[in-house]
Amino acid sequence: MALFADSETFETVLGGFFRQIASAPAVAKKLLDSNLIIRFIYTDPDVVLLVDCSGDMIDVRAGDRDTPAEVEMTMTADIAHKFWFGKVNLTAALTRGQMKAKGPVPKILKLLPAIKPTYAMYPTYLEENGYGEYNIF
Repeated sequence: MALFADSETFETVLGGFFRQIASAPAVAKKLLDSNLIIRFIYTDPDVVLLVDCSGDMIDVRAGDRDTPAEVEMTMTADIAHKFWFGKVNLTAALTRGQMKAKGPVPKILKLLPAIKPTYAMYPTYLEENGYGEYNIF
């Protein structure tokens, strides 16, 4: 059984975390330098989040299936949740098919050092925003 019972909850939790990342200056600058537009397609439950790093600020849009994205990442919500705890190795997950990537994989891998600080931010974000029941892994 999936950790997140419904799409609305998962979208609120992860979308809020992405917005927090966007407001963290050190991380946001590196993401903006990538100039990437990444669409995350989650299943079980189904959620789409677009993270647009092509402007002056990171823009996170839920449900945006229309904006052209350079990269599309597909995975279950549970895999995404584990990833933000630093418990999923991106390269291994891609190899195992736990995550699927469309677009330039080297650009995605290049972002890993930039987002590494967010692994420590995620559990704190969950606790501080009333999502403590998801603070597992």
